[in-house]
Amino acid sequence: MKLTDLRGILQYIPRFREKIFVISMDGAIVTSENFANILLDVALLRSLSIRVVLAHGAAAQIKALAGEQNLQASNLDGTGITDDATLKLALTAANRLTHEILEGLSANDLRAAYCNALIAHPMGIIHGQDHLFTGRVERVDTEMLQGLLVQGIVPVIPPLGFDGDGKTYRVNSDAAALEVAKALGAIKLIYITTQDGLVVQGELIQQILVADLDALLTQHKDAFGDLLSKAQHACAACRAGVPRVHIINGRIDEALLAEVFSNEGVGTLVYANEYQQIRKAMKKDIRAILTLTKNSVESEELIKRTRATLEKQIGDFYIFETDKNPVACVALHILDQNKGELACLYVSPSHENQGIGQKLMAFTENRARELGLTELITLSTQAFTYFQSKAGFNEGTPEDLPQVRRERYEQSGRNSKILVKKLASK
Repeated sequence: MKLTDLRGILQYIPRFREKIFVISMDGAIVTSENFANILLDVALLRSLSIRVVLAHGAAAQIKALAGEQNLQASNLDGTGITDDATLKLALTAANRLTHEILEGLSANDLRAAYCNALIAHPMGIIHGQDHLFTGRVERVDTEMLQGLLVQGIVPVIPPLGFDGDGKTYRVNSDAAALEVAKALGAIKLIYITTQDGLVVQGELIQQILVADLDALLTQHKDAFGDLLSKAQHACAACRAGVPRVHIINGRIDEALLAEVFSNEGVGTLVYANEYQQIRKAMKKDIRAILTLTKNSVESEELIKRTRATLEKQIGDFYIFETDKNPVACVALHILDQNKGELACLYVSPSHENQGIGQKLMAFTENRARELGLTELITLSTQAFTYFQSKAGFNEGTPEDLPQVRRERYEQSGRNSKILVKKLASK
Protein backbone atom coordinates (compact mmCIF):
# COMPACT_ATOMS: atom_id res chain seq x y z
CA MET A 1 0.00 0.00 0.00
CA LYS A 2 1.25 3.50 -0.84
CA LEU A 3 0.86 5.45 2.35
CA THR A 4 1.20 8.64 0.36
CA ASP A 5 -2.16 7.88 -1.25
CA LEU A 6 -4.16 9.84 1.31
CA ARG A 7 -7.37 9.43 -0.65
CA GLY A 8 -7.15 5.71 -0.14
CA ILE A 9 -6.82 6.18 3.62
CA LEU A 10 -9.32 9.00 4.02
CA GLN A 11 -12.24 6.94 2.72
CA TYR A 12 -11.97 4.70 5.80
CA ILE A 13 -11.61 7.35 8.48
CA PRO A 14 -15.30 8.33 8.87
CA ARG A 15 -16.16 4.66 9.46
CA PHE A 16 -13.35 4.10 11.97
CA ARG A 17 -13.35 7.37 13.92
CA GLU A 18 -14.01 6.80 17.65
CA LYS A 19 -14.45 3.07 17.01
CA ILE A 20 -12.47 0.41 18.85
CA PHE A 21 -9.78 -1.88 17.43
CA VAL A 22 -8.51 -4.70 19.63
CA ILE A 23 -5.00 -5.67 18.53
CA SER A 24 -3.56 -8.92 19.87
CA MET A 25 0.17 -9.52 19.38
CA ASP A 26 1.94 -12.84 19.83
CA GLY A 27 4.89 -12.70 22.21
CA ALA A 28 7.28 -13.44 19.35
CA ILE A 29 6.13 -10.24 17.63
CA VAL A 30 6.79 -8.03 20.65
CA THR A 31 10.47 -8.97 20.52
CA SER A 32 10.76 -8.91 16.72
CA GLU A 33 12.72 -6.29 14.77
CA ASN A 34 9.51 -4.83 13.33
CA PHE A 35 7.82 -4.26 16.68
CA ALA A 36 8.83 -0.58 16.83
CA ASN A 37 7.19 -0.03 13.44
CA ILE A 38 3.99 -1.70 14.64
CA LEU A 39 3.84 0.79 17.50
CA LEU A 40 4.32 3.62 15.00
CA ASP A 41 1.31 2.23 13.13
CA VAL A 42 -0.66 2.18 16.39
CA ALA A 43 0.31 5.81 16.92
CA LEU A 44 -1.08 6.64 13.48
CA LEU A 45 -4.35 4.87 14.30
CA ARG A 46 -4.63 6.90 17.49
CA SER A 47 -3.92 10.13 15.57
CA LEU A 48 -6.97 9.30 13.43
CA SER A 49 -9.15 9.06 16.57
CA ILE A 50 -9.32 5.27 16.44
CA ARG A 51 -9.43 3.80 19.93
CA VAL A 52 -6.93 0.98 20.38
CA VAL A 53 -6.67 -1.78 22.98
CA LEU A 54 -3.47 -3.85 22.92
CA ALA A 55 -3.37 -7.44 24.17
CA HIS A 56 -0.34 -9.71 23.97
CA GLY A 57 0.76 -13.30 24.38
CA ALA A 58 3.90 -14.62 26.03
CA ALA A 59 4.40 -18.21 24.79
CA ALA A 60 7.77 -17.54 23.14
CA GLN A 61 9.10 -15.82 26.24
CA ILE A 62 7.84 -18.54 28.61
CA LYS A 63 9.63 -21.12 26.49
CA ALA A 64 12.86 -19.09 26.51
CA LEU A 65 12.73 -18.50 30.27
CA ALA A 66 12.10 -22.18 30.92
CA GLY A 67 15.21 -23.01 28.89
CA GLU A 68 17.31 -20.48 30.78
CA GLN A 69 16.21 -21.94 34.13
CA ASN A 70 16.39 -25.57 33.02
CA LEU A 71 12.66 -25.99 33.67
CA GLN A 72 10.03 -27.85 31.72
CA ALA A 73 7.03 -25.57 31.18
CA SER A 74 3.80 -27.51 31.63
CA ASN A 75 2.07 -25.40 28.97
CA LEU A 76 3.00 -22.45 26.78
CA ASP A 77 -0.15 -20.94 25.31
CA GLY A 78 -2.53 -20.91 28.25
CA THR A 79 -4.81 -23.68 27.05
CA GLY A 80 -3.28 -26.69 28.82
CA ILE A 81 -2.24 -27.31 32.41
CA THR A 82 -0.38 -24.47 34.12
CA ASP A 83 1.53 -25.67 37.16
CA ASP A 84 3.00 -23.40 39.83
CA ALA A 85 6.43 -23.16 38.20
CA THR A 86 4.94 -22.33 34.79
CA LEU A 87 2.68 -19.68 36.32
CA LYS A 88 5.78 -17.99 37.76
CA LEU A 89 7.42 -18.09 34.33
CA ALA A 90 4.26 -16.62 32.80
CA LEU A 91 4.18 -13.80 35.35
CA THR A 92 7.81 -12.88 34.68
CA ALA A 93 7.47 -13.11 30.90
CA ALA A 94 4.15 -11.23 30.72
CA ASN A 95 5.31 -8.42 32.99
CA ARG A 96 8.52 -7.94 30.99
CA LEU A 97 6.58 -7.81 27.72
CA THR A 98 3.98 -5.42 29.07
CA HIS A 99 6.77 -3.13 30.24
CA GLU A 100 8.39 -3.26 26.76
CA ILE A 101 5.08 -2.31 25.17
CA LEU A 102 4.57 0.57 27.60
CA GLU A 103 8.09 1.83 26.85
CA GLY A 104 7.46 1.63 23.11
CA LEU A 105 4.16 3.48 23.35
CA SER A 106 5.78 6.18 25.49
CA ALA A 107 8.45 6.60 22.83
CA ASN A 108 5.63 7.44 20.41
CA ASP A 109 4.03 9.96 22.79
CA LEU A 110 1.13 7.65 23.54
CA ARG A 111 -0.32 7.32 27.02
CA ALA A 112 -0.88 3.73 28.06
CA ALA A 113 -1.84 1.71 31.12
CA TYR A 114 -1.26 -1.87 32.30
CA CYS A 115 -4.71 -3.27 33.10
CA ASN A 116 -6.00 -6.03 35.33
CA ALA A 117 -9.20 -5.92 33.27
CA LEU A 118 -9.65 -9.69 32.88
CA ILE A 119 -11.65 -11.34 35.62
CA ALA A 120 -10.84 -15.05 35.44
CA HIS A 121 -11.84 -18.27 37.16
CA PRO A 122 -9.95 -21.57 37.10
CA MET A 123 -10.51 -23.63 33.98
CA GLY A 124 -11.00 -26.52 36.39
CA ILE A 125 -10.95 -30.23 35.75
CA ILE A 126 -11.33 -31.27 32.12
CA HIS A 127 -11.28 -34.93 31.05
CA GLY A 128 -10.18 -35.80 34.55
CA GLN A 129 -7.21 -33.41 34.58
CA ASP A 130 -6.99 -30.40 36.88
CA HIS A 131 -5.70 -27.46 34.83
CA LEU A 132 -4.44 -25.82 38.04
CA PHE A 133 -3.50 -22.19 37.31
CA THR A 134 -4.93 -22.05 33.79
CA GLY A 135 -7.86 -19.66 33.77
CA ARG A 136 -10.92 -18.85 31.71
CA VAL A 137 -12.01 -15.24 31.22
CA GLU A 138 -15.36 -14.83 32.95
CA ARG A 139 -15.79 -11.10 32.61
CA VAL A 140 -14.06 -8.04 31.20
CA ASP A 141 -13.97 -4.83 33.21
CA THR A 142 -15.44 -2.69 30.45
CA GLU A 143 -15.97 0.30 32.73
CA MET A 144 -12.23 0.50 33.35
CA LEU A 145 -11.32 0.04 29.70
CA GLN A 146 -13.90 2.51 28.39
CA GLY A 147 -12.74 5.07 30.94
CA LEU A 148 -9.16 4.76 29.72
CA LEU A 149 -10.14 4.88 26.05
CA VAL A 150 -12.23 8.03 26.51
CA GLN A 151 -9.15 9.71 27.99
CA GLY A 152 -7.01 8.70 25.01
CA ILE A 153 -5.11 6.06 26.96
CA VAL A 154 -4.16 2.76 25.30
CA PRO A 155 -4.97 -0.17 27.62
CA VAL A 156 -2.35 -2.94 27.54
CA ILE A 157 -3.66 -6.35 28.56
CA PRO A 158 -1.29 -9.23 29.42
CA PRO A 159 -2.32 -12.91 29.13
CA LEU A 160 -3.20 -13.00 32.83
CA GLY A 161 -6.54 -13.03 34.60
CA PHE A 162 -7.37 -12.22 38.20
CA ASP A 163 -10.13 -13.39 40.51
CA GLY A 164 -11.80 -11.67 43.44
CA ASP A 165 -9.40 -13.26 45.90
CA GLY A 166 -6.34 -11.78 44.23
CA LYS A 167 -5.25 -15.01 42.57
CA THR A 168 -3.62 -14.89 39.14
CA TYR A 169 -4.34 -17.29 36.28
CA ARG A 170 -2.62 -17.83 32.94
CA VAL A 171 -5.10 -17.25 30.11
CA ASN A 172 -4.84 -17.80 26.38
CA SER A 173 -4.15 -14.46 24.66
CA ASP A 174 -6.28 -15.30 21.60
CA ALA A 175 -9.27 -16.00 23.85
CA ALA A 176 -8.58 -12.95 25.99
CA ALA A 177 -8.52 -10.63 22.97
CA LEU A 178 -11.77 -12.18 21.74
CA GLU A 179 -13.48 -11.53 25.08
CA VAL A 180 -12.24 -7.93 25.16
CA ALA A 181 -13.44 -7.31 21.58
CA LYS A 182 -16.86 -8.76 22.40
CA ALA A 183 -17.24 -6.80 25.63
CA LEU A 184 -16.20 -3.46 24.09
CA GLY A 185 -18.14 -3.86 20.84
CA ALA A 186 -14.96 -3.55 18.79
CA ILE A 187 -15.35 -3.26 15.04
CA LYS A 188 -12.06 -5.04 14.42
CA LEU A 189 -10.07 -7.75 16.15
CA ILE A 190 -6.57 -7.98 14.71
CA TYR A 191 -4.29 -10.92 15.46
CA ILE A 192 -0.66 -10.09 14.74
CA THR A 193 1.42 -13.23 14.40
CA THR A 194 4.58 -14.47 12.69
CA GLN A 195 2.74 -16.00 9.73
CA ASP A 196 1.12 -14.43 6.67
CA GLY A 197 -2.40 -15.54 7.55
CA LEU A 198 -4.53 -18.64 7.20
CA VAL A 199 -3.13 -20.97 4.55
CA VAL A 200 -5.00 -24.01 3.25
CA GLN A 201 -3.49 -26.34 0.65
CA GLY A 202 -0.66 -23.90 0.05
CA GLU A 203 -2.93 -20.93 -0.71
CA LEU A 204 -3.33 -17.87 1.50
CA ILE A 205 -6.97 -17.19 2.32
CA GLN A 206 -7.35 -13.46 1.76
CA GLN A 207 -11.03 -13.05 2.61
CA ILE A 208 -13.52 -15.59 3.94
CA LEU A 209 -17.04 -15.53 5.33
CA VAL A 210 -17.24 -16.93 8.85
CA ALA A 211 -19.61 -19.71 7.76
CA ASP A 212 -17.12 -20.83 5.12
CA LEU A 213 -14.27 -20.81 7.64
CA ASP A 214 -16.41 -22.85 10.03
CA ALA A 215 -16.87 -25.41 7.26
CA LEU A 216 -13.12 -25.50 6.54
CA LEU A 217 -12.38 -26.03 10.22
CA THR A 218 -14.77 -28.96 10.26
CA GLN A 219 -13.30 -30.54 7.12
CA HIS A 220 -9.61 -29.60 7.31
CA LYS A 221 -8.90 -28.76 10.94
CA ASP A 222 -5.33 -30.09 10.78
CA ALA A 223 -4.50 -27.85 7.81
CA PHE A 224 -4.34 -24.70 9.96
CA GLY A 225 -1.30 -25.75 11.97
CA ASP A 226 -0.11 -23.18 14.51
CA LEU A 227 -2.90 -20.79 13.50
CA LEU A 228 -5.72 -23.17 14.43
CA SER A 229 -6.42 -21.23 17.62
CA LYS A 230 -6.66 -17.93 15.76
CA ALA A 231 -8.95 -19.44 13.11
CA GLN A 232 -11.24 -20.82 15.81
CA HIS A 233 -11.29 -17.59 17.79
CA ALA A 234 -11.87 -15.57 14.61
CA CYS A 235 -15.02 -17.60 13.99
CA ALA A 236 -16.13 -17.19 17.59
CA ALA A 237 -15.57 -13.43 17.41
CA CYS A 238 -17.62 -13.04 14.24
CA ARG A 239 -20.45 -15.12 15.68
CA ALA A 240 -20.36 -12.92 18.79
CA GLY A 241 -20.83 -9.71 16.79
CA VAL A 242 -17.32 -8.55 15.89
CA PRO A 243 -17.72 -7.61 12.19
CA ARG A 244 -14.13 -8.15 11.03
CA VAL A 245 -11.23 -10.28 12.28
CA HIS A 246 -7.80 -9.94 10.67
CA ILE A 247 -4.80 -12.28 10.93
CA ILE A 248 -1.57 -10.70 9.68
CA ASN A 249 2.18 -11.14 9.73
CA GLY A 250 3.71 -8.61 12.12
CA ARG A 251 7.16 -9.09 10.63
CA ILE A 252 6.07 -7.31 7.46
CA ASP A 253 6.63 -3.56 7.61
CA GLU A 254 3.38 -1.55 7.45
CA ALA A 255 1.31 -4.76 7.45
CA LEU A 256 -1.11 -3.34 10.02
CA LEU A 257 -1.83 -0.20 8.00
CA ALA A 258 -2.00 -2.07 4.71
CA GLU A 259 -4.54 -4.48 6.22
CA VAL A 260 -6.70 -1.77 7.75
CA PHE A 261 -6.57 0.84 4.98
CA SER A 262 -6.84 -1.19 1.77
CA ASN A 263 -9.43 -3.48 0.22
CA GLU A 264 -7.04 -6.29 -0.63
CA GLY A 265 -5.07 -6.28 2.64
CA VAL A 266 -1.98 -8.41 3.25
CA GLY A 267 -3.26 -11.20 5.50
CA THR A 268 -6.53 -13.02 6.12
CA LEU A 269 -9.84 -11.27 6.73
CA VAL A 270 -12.67 -13.22 8.35
CA TYR A 271 -15.96 -11.36 8.12
CA ALA A 272 -19.30 -11.83 9.79
CA ASN A 273 -21.69 -10.45 7.18
CA GLU A 274 -21.84 -9.79 3.47
CA TYR A 275 -18.48 -8.26 2.78
CA GLN A 276 -19.13 -8.13 -0.96
CA GLN A 277 -22.19 -6.95 -2.86
CA ILE A 278 -23.40 -5.78 -6.24
CA ARG A 279 -25.54 -2.65 -6.25
CA LYS A 280 -26.85 -0.05 -8.68
CA ALA A 281 -24.42 2.73 -9.38
CA MET A 282 -25.24 6.27 -8.32
CA LYS A 283 -23.97 9.64 -9.50
CA LYS A 284 -21.50 9.71 -6.64
CA ASP A 285 -19.89 6.56 -8.15
CA ILE A 286 -18.97 8.25 -11.46
CA ARG A 287 -15.56 9.26 -10.18
CA ALA A 288 -14.90 5.71 -8.96
CA ILE A 289 -15.91 4.26 -12.33
CA LEU A 290 -13.62 6.66 -14.20
CA THR A 291 -10.75 5.84 -11.83
CA LEU A 292 -11.35 2.09 -12.01
CA THR A 293 -11.42 1.95 -15.80
CA LYS A 294 -8.72 4.54 -16.55
CA ASN A 295 -5.90 2.09 -17.33
CA SER A 296 -8.16 -0.15 -19.40
CA VAL A 297 -9.31 2.84 -21.44
CA GLU A 298 -5.70 3.87 -22.02
CA SER A 299 -4.88 0.37 -23.27
CA GLU A 300 -7.95 0.58 -25.57
CA GLU A 301 -9.55 -2.45 -23.94
CA LEU A 302 -12.56 -0.30 -23.03
CA ILE A 303 -13.97 2.67 -24.91
CA LYS A 304 -13.54 6.09 -23.37
CA ARG A 305 -16.57 7.38 -21.47
CA THR A 306 -16.80 10.99 -20.41
CA ARG A 307 -18.30 12.14 -17.15
CA ALA A 308 -21.25 13.56 -19.12
CA THR A 309 -21.83 10.20 -20.83
CA LEU A 310 -21.71 8.36 -17.53
CA GLU A 311 -24.16 10.83 -15.99
CA LYS A 312 -26.65 10.02 -18.75
CA GLN A 313 -26.10 6.26 -18.51
CA ILE A 314 -25.55 5.83 -14.77
CA GLY A 315 -28.84 3.97 -14.44
CA ASP A 316 -27.34 1.16 -16.57
CA PHE A 317 -24.29 0.67 -14.34
CA TYR A 318 -23.69 -1.63 -11.39
CA ILE A 319 -20.88 -1.54 -8.84
CA PHE A 320 -19.21 -4.49 -7.13
CA GLU A 321 -18.20 -3.43 -3.63
CA THR A 322 -15.69 -4.98 -1.28
CA ASP A 323 -16.25 -3.73 2.26
CA LYS A 324 -18.19 -0.74 0.86
CA ASN A 325 -15.47 0.22 -1.64
CA PRO A 326 -16.00 -0.08 -5.43
CA VAL A 327 -13.59 -2.61 -6.95
CA ALA A 328 -15.41 -3.55 -10.19
CA CYS A 329 -18.19 -2.38 -12.46
CA VAL A 330 -20.44 -3.49 -15.32
CA ALA A 331 -23.24 -1.96 -17.40
CA LEU A 332 -26.35 -3.40 -19.00
CA HIS A 333 -27.62 -1.26 -21.89
CA ILE A 334 -31.06 -2.06 -23.35
CA LEU A 335 -30.71 -2.13 -27.15
CA ASP A 336 -34.29 -3.06 -28.08
CA GLN A 337 -37.15 -5.07 -26.61
CA ASN A 338 -35.20 -8.35 -27.00
CA LYS A 339 -31.53 -7.46 -26.82
CA GLY A 340 -29.25 -6.05 -24.16
CA GLU A 341 -25.55 -5.20 -24.18
CA LEU A 342 -23.15 -6.21 -21.43
CA ALA A 343 -20.64 -3.34 -21.37
CA CYS A 344 -17.81 -1.81 -19.36
CA LEU A 345 -17.01 -4.96 -17.41
CA TYR A 346 -13.90 -4.19 -15.38
CA VAL A 347 -12.28 -5.58 -12.24
CA SER A 348 -9.51 -3.78 -10.35
CA PRO A 349 -6.16 -5.59 -10.72
CA SER A 350 -5.95 -5.91 -6.93
CA HIS A 351 -9.11 -8.07 -7.03
CA GLU A 352 -8.46 -10.17 -10.11
CA ASN A 353 -8.65 -13.98 -9.98
CA GLN A 354 -11.33 -13.93 -7.28
CA GLY A 355 -14.28 -14.71 -9.56
CA ILE A 356 -15.65 -11.17 -9.43
CA GLY A 357 -15.88 -10.84 -13.21
CA GLN A 358 -17.92 -14.04 -13.45
CA LYS A 359 -20.20 -12.88 -10.65
CA LEU A 360 -20.86 -9.64 -12.52
CA MET A 361 -21.54 -11.49 -15.79
CA ALA A 362 -23.96 -13.85 -14.05
CA PHE A 363 -25.66 -10.90 -12.36
CA THR A 364 -26.01 -9.09 -15.70
CA GLU A 365 -27.51 -12.17 -17.35
CA ASN A 366 -30.03 -12.59 -14.56
CA ARG A 367 -30.94 -8.91 -14.72
CA ALA A 368 -31.41 -9.15 -18.49
CA ARG A 369 -33.78 -12.10 -18.01
CA GLU A 370 -35.73 -10.17 -15.38
CA LEU A 371 -36.19 -7.41 -17.96
CA GLY A 372 -37.56 -9.93 -20.47
CA LEU A 373 -34.52 -9.87 -22.79
CA THR A 374 -33.74 -12.98 -24.79
CA GLU A 375 -30.27 -12.13 -26.07
CA LEU A 376 -27.17 -10.58 -24.56
CA ILE A 377 -24.48 -8.99 -26.68
CA THR A 378 -21.02 -7.79 -25.74
CA LEU A 379 -18.26 -6.18 -27.80
CA SER A 380 -14.62 -6.85 -27.01
CA THR A 381 -11.22 -6.09 -28.53
CA GLN A 382 -8.99 -7.99 -26.10
CA ALA A 383 -11.07 -10.05 -23.66
CA PHE A 384 -13.28 -11.95 -26.11
CA THR A 385 -11.81 -15.34 -25.15
CA TYR A 386 -12.75 -14.61 -21.51
CA PHE A 387 -16.40 -14.06 -22.46
CA GLN A 388 -16.39 -17.20 -24.58
CA SER A 389 -14.75 -19.52 -22.06
CA LYS A 390 -16.23 -18.14 -18.82
CA ALA A 391 -19.74 -17.13 -19.88
CA GLY A 392 -20.59 -19.12 -22.99
CA PHE A 393 -20.74 -16.27 -25.50
CA ASN A 394 -20.41 -17.15 -29.19
CA GLU A 395 -18.93 -15.02 -31.94
CA GLY A 396 -21.50 -13.09 -33.94
CA THR A 397 -21.55 -10.52 -36.74
CA PRO A 398 -22.56 -6.86 -37.11
CA GLU A 399 -25.92 -8.15 -38.31
CA ASP A 400 -26.64 -9.25 -34.73
CA LEU A 401 -26.66 -5.61 -33.64
CA PRO A 402 -29.78 -3.44 -33.86
CA GLN A 403 -29.41 -0.77 -36.54
CA VAL A 404 -28.59 2.19 -34.28
CA ARG A 405 -26.02 0.16 -32.33
CA ARG A 406 -24.54 -1.18 -35.58
CA GLU A 407 -24.04 2.34 -36.90
CA ARG A 408 -22.18 3.33 -33.73
CA TYR A 409 -20.10 0.16 -33.98
CA GLU A 410 -19.05 0.95 -37.56
CA GLN A 411 -18.30 4.58 -36.74
CA SER A 412 -16.06 3.67 -33.80
CA GLY A 413 -13.45 1.98 -35.98
CA ARG A 414 -12.47 -0.32 -33.09
CA ASN A 415 -13.30 -3.48 -35.06
CA SER A 416 -14.38 -5.20 -31.83
CA LYS A 417 -15.46 -8.80 -31.92
CA ILE A 418 -19.21 -9.12 -31.49
CA LEU A 419 -20.21 -11.84 -29.06
CA VAL A 420 -23.72 -13.13 -28.56
CA LYS A 421 -25.45 -15.25 -25.96
CA LYS A 422 -29.02 -16.52 -26.11
CA LEU A 423 -30.76 -16.26 -22.76
CA ALA A 424 -32.93 -19.20 -21.79
CA SER A 425 -35.79 -18.34 -19.43
CA LYS A 426 -35.17 -19.27 -15.81
